[in-house]
Amino acid sequence: MNTDRFRHLILSSPQRQAMPIATYPGMALTGTTVRNVVGDPAAQVEIQAALQQRYQTGIVLSAMDLSAEAEAFGSEVVLSDHEVPSIIGRRVTNREQADRLPVPQPGDRRTAVYLEATRRLRQLPGRPLVLGGCIGPFSLAARLVGVTEAMELTLADPALMHVVIEKAARFLADYARAFRAAGADGLIMAEPAAGLLSPRGMSAFSSAYIRQIAASLADHRFGFILHNCAAKIVHLPAALQTGLRTFHFGAPMDLAVALGKVPPEVILCGNLDPAAVFCRATPEELAARTASLLSAAAAHRNFVISSGCDLPPNSTLASLDAFYGAVKAFNRR
Repeated sequence: MNTDRFRHLILSSPQRQAMPIATYPGMALTGTTVRNVVGDPAAQVEIQAALQQRYQTGIVLSAMDLSAEAEAFGSEVVLSDHEVPSIIGRRVTNREQADRLPVPQPGDRRTAVYLEATRRLRQLPGRPLVLGGCIGPFSLAARLVGVTEAMELTLADPALMHVVIEKAARFLADYARAFRAAGADGLIMAEPAAGLLSPRGMSAFSSAYIRQIAASLADHRFGFILHNCAAKIVHLPAALQTGLRTFHFGAPMDLAVALGKVPPEVILCGNLDPAAVFCRATPEELAARTASLLSAAAAHRNFVISSGCDLPPNSTLASLDAFYGAVKAFNRR
């Protein structure tokens, strides 16, 4: 079988698969905090085991944390019991600092947490499909130089940005291989900042580097999913230039249109808004939105219903209950 487990599961399953990016809602099941989730692999695994048991899922994910890689590069991180980690300050402000920026190793700082969580997730009963998670090259570079500054530098000093992105991509290629060695069946790479670029900018400063990372893996059995929660339909051709065949999009993407523009072997996942749907909607409204999206994509086997991004710490189990309940009801039909 010349494909990864994730793609095989989706394209061969008679039922619609669901894959919300959900770790933090499971804190209600285990009594832990965000600080523990992002700092202790055992806390991540305990949550995923509890969620898997509650919803009988065939896919488990390491937590989405877009600060760990920047921290490995030396950025300062603020940790909290109730909020996701955040980066403060700028690691790179000029070309000299960019040239001298050292490239860390997989396992440095808290990247070790996610690799160890992946090893332990591999041991869960029933051998669920395990997906690790990391940030994308442009988004990592933007955290190192500042997001606003990164956007400006793509126009004012693209050479500086390419230096930082190249180093980010070099680390991420090694990190992806480390996830594979840890037992992951695949990887979700989150590249949200690239969705703030023009399509041409996305091609030059993101897609080209992701294509290199994917080529360095040289393994069709290892799933590679690109997540971009800011991309719109105008960005779709640039995203496809990565050469990947599985994408996860957020609420700005018109998935019904996108599914009509990609070949049937290209899988698209998404895109119920985490804040508007999972946090602010009632369970009844959430179920209706889930059912509506499933119906809109019913003709496409290459669709996985999911949250448009990771669910925040204030999302509830009631929202996940409504989501999975709506998926089960659709599949029974």
